Amino acid sequence: MAQRIILASSSPRRRELLEQLGLQFEIYSPDIDESILPDEPVEQYVERLACAKADAVLARFPDAIVIAADTSLGVDGQILGKPESKAHAFAMWQQISGRKHDVFSGVCVRTKAEKYSIVVRTQVEFQALSLSDMECYWASGEPLGKAGAYAIQGIAARYIPRIEGSYSNVVGLPLHETVQLLQTVKALN
Repeated sequence: MAQRIILASSSPRRRELLEQLGLQFEIYSPDIDESILPDEPVEQYVERLACAKADAVLARFPDAIVIAADTSLGVDGQILGKPESKAHAFAMWQQISGRKHDVFSGVCVRTKAEKYSIVVRTQVEFQALSLSDMECYWASGEPLGKAGAYAIQGIAARYIPRIEGSYSNVVGLPLHETVQLLQTVKALN
């Protein structure tokens, strides 16, 4: 019997990405503290959260293979997570408007005996956004619950002329690197 695989996330986007790999898995979303530590770089933040999620789920399901991830944007030394309000989303968009920013995902694959993690970076170029662009995009409802207040796989694609790196990373789970970690723990051939 194949070992039980659990995705430690309630994100529909991560679920859809993992389904692309043809894996059979369950979902369990842990409740962890996602506070940013003082002066914590985004790369360390996303890796720390991914590992904390994996640890929490493994504690509940000790015989499983756990896949956990966390995605945030890094711009001007700041971590941009999910918007708390319309004003917060607009402030984030003003920071990334007309320039490039980095999207980082930390991925952790964990078993009782092994723990591997990686951080993947993708550079995203955003066009300059007008106030009208921002109002229309906010009205769509799409920015809610998304790191950086946008979804590259949705309406926001119209504002992104190019990326350098993994597209699936920007969506929330870098598939190539996740497969490599799963192969390391022998969850995939």
